[in-house]
Amino acid sequence: MISSFLSGLGASAPAGLNATLPLLILALADRFTSVIELDQPYDLLSSSWAIIALLLLLPIELVADKIARVDHANDLLHSAIRPASGALIFMAIASQDDEINAVIAMLLGLLVAGGVHWFKTTQRPAITVATRGVGNPIVSMIEDAAVIVTTIVAVFVPYAVIAILPLSGWFVYRTYRRLQSGDAQLGGIIPATRRG
Repeated sequence: MISSFLSGLGASAPAGLNATLPLLILALADRFTSVIELDQPYDLLSSSWAIIALLLLLPIELVADKIARVDHANDLLHSAIRPASGALIFMAIASQDDEINAVIAMLLGLLVAGGVHWFKTTQRPAITVATRGVGNPIVSMIEDAAVIVTTIVAVFVPYAVIAILPLSGWFVYRTYRRLQSGDAQLGGIIPATRRG
C-alpha cells in the first residue's frame, strides 16, 4: 500500500505541471515493462491508440507552455484537465493492488495535481512580466525536466519519491522565485530588474 501511495503521489503531482507527460510515461511503463501492470479499465492507457493520442497531444502542450502569454491561456485551459490527469494517474496506479480505494485515489490525485496546477497558474504570469517573456521557455523546460524525472522515479522507484518530490518541488519553486524577483539574469539575456 505504501509503495502504491508513493508511486501515485509522485506521478500525479507532476500532472499539475503537464497533463500529458506523466500519462505517457505511465502508459509506456505499463506497455514495455513489468514494473507497472495496470488493471482494467486503466490498461487502456497503454493501448496503441491511447499512446498515439498522448504522443499527438504532447507537442501541443509542450510548445504552448513555452510561449509568453500563450502559456497562461494554456494553463487556464488545463485547469480541469491537469487535476483530472492526476486523478486518473493515481487511480491507475492504485488499481494494481486494490489496497487504496478508487475514490480516495481519485480525490488524492485531484488535490495533488490541482494544487500544483494552481501554484503554477498563479505564479507564471509574474515570470512573464519580470523576464519580458524570455524566462517562459526556460522555466517551462525546467518544469518539463522535473515532470520527467519525478514521474520516472515514482513509477520505477516509489520509495525514492520521499526525496525526489520535495526536491523537484523546491527546485521549481526556487526557479519561479528567482525569475520573478529579477535575481536570475539568464546569462545576460535578461537585464537584472531586481527591486530594492
